Amino acid sequence: MDVTIRLPSRVLYQGQASRLRADGQAGGFGVLPNHADFVTALVPSVLMLVAEDGTERFFGIDEGLLVKRNQHVSVVVRRGVLGDDLETLHQKVRDSFVEAEDDERVARSALSRLEADMVRRLGQLKKMQP
Repeated sequence: MDVTIRLPSRVLYQGQASRLRADGQAGGFGVLPNHADFVTALVPSVLMLVAEDGTERFFGIDEGLLVKRNQHVSVVVRRGVLGDDLETLHQKVRDSFVEAEDDERVARSALSRLEADMVRRLGQLKKMQP
């Protein structure tokens, strides 16, 4: 089956797989090529897929959505990283997700300052009107 894992800004993985394992809100599940079509929400977890050559690939993912339709599996997640094995994946997830949280915190702070400045300027304009 063809598997695509997408982030908001790029494609994290695209290729063939013989099976996939993920975690949804109801627990862990597996997907094989002839599995029935379905859609499910994903929770932050490790997504594992086995490529056609038997190679295992591990992805640390944030919440997202998985759609299985015919021979195609499409996964869309907010954040995700590919690791060579579970041990290195743990460190990559920690580094990547902490960095993203720091960036989001800085962006929220800048947005708050912008909103406060806008409110202050609107107040000044209102005082100027007769």
